[in-house]
Amino acid sequence: MDHDVEIDAIGLLCPWPVLKAGKALRGMQPGEVLRLLATDPVAVIDVPHFCAEEGHTLISTDDDGAATAYTIRKGA
Repeated sequence: MDHDVEIDAIGLLCPWPVLKAGKALRGMQPGEVLRLLATDPVAVIDVPHFCAEEGHTLISTDDDGAATAYTIRKGA
């Protein structure tokens, strides 16, 4: 899937991947797509929770080598 912005949070621990995603999403338009790369094992819990709380859509969670790629569509 195509994305508008990509954030590399590889090597960063909680809460940094979600904080970086939040900052990026604040600068994006509704409907745009963010791809977040993270290696933090807690991100698998934090990212879906963040999306639900902030009104964004978690489109997919995929393995991308050593990292996990989270594809998020910005909500309204």
